[in-house]
Amino acid sequence: MSISSFTFVSPSLYSELSSICLALQLIYPPRRFVHSVGFNCPEFSADPRKFGGQARSMAAVVGEKKNKKVDVFNTEEDLAVSLARYTADLSDKFTKERGSFTVVLSGGSLIQSLRKLVEPPYIDSIEWSKWHVFWVDERVVPKDHADSNYKLAFDGFLRQVPILPGNVYAINDALSAEDAAEDYETCLKHLVHCKVLDAAGNGFPKFDLMLLGMGPDGHVASLFPGHPLVKENEKWVTFIKDSPKPPPERITFTFPVINSSAYIALVVCGADTAEPVHKALRGSDDFDKLPVEMVSPEVELTWFLDKAAATKL
Repeated sequence: MSISSFTFVSPSLYSELSSICLALQLIYPPRRFVHSVGFNCPEFSADPRKFGGQARSMAAVVGEKKNKKVDVFNTEEDLAVSLARYTADLSDKFTKERGSFTVVLSGGSLIQSLRKLVEPPYIDSIEWSKWHVFWVDERVVPKDHADSNYKLAFDGFLRQVPILPGNVYAINDALSAEDAAEDYETCLKHLVHCKVLDAAGNGFPKFDLMLLGMGPDGHVASLFPGHPLVKENEKWVTFIKDSPKPPPERITFTFPVINSSAYIALVVCGADTAEPVHKALRGSDDFDKLPVEMVSPEVELTWFLDKAAATKL
């Protein structure tokens, strides 16, 4: 499979496709419809019961509050093993409860930390055909560009597992930043309409699991400290043209969408993240919060830290 194997269909077909989804009444199996992404509309019954079967190995639970767990691992290898088990357990939970598993990826070192999922026992035991994969943010570059989060995930993860190409929802890299954000939001709204995605009580899409990293400045997704987009509370997906970290043009989920997720894993490694980790877990005044401190999913937030990232705790 190559990056170019994912095809594009014009976003102008969205409304027509939505009508088709309803008319089919879920009789037919999943089909690919949307640009570089799938547009499947099976009927799911959401049952977001609290997940309690998570297993963690070789970790010190250094803090646990309602809705939050903090695990520190001796090595990044130990972290990767535990993250794979955590992800696989949630995949099993949601595929049994609602017939699918909606997962949001980020860029950076996160993909490397998912490497154990492509090894036994998970490569053979996970129901990959039930996965629907999204991105919390993306750089507005071609999919085969070195800066592309899609390329990073494809090279390091997606091409090694049998996820249906039609269940991979990438941005339309032929569009401007503003149009790409609008296009991706439209896609998400139709997936909610077709019940591929659940809707949270606030009307925003509710993903089963969001896998996030964090930058040394405390940013998550493409939401940076002090940037006005941190306060965006109406749009689902927005764009940025002045990112303090290159490349400057990106699209990103907003905090209402991020925090409507059922589960979020914050995967943070390296000594250069120790200060924002300390600040985030210590808590700070509302006016001085880092973006990472604003992450608050509906069910549970789990921090996966290596020892270096936890040195100031």
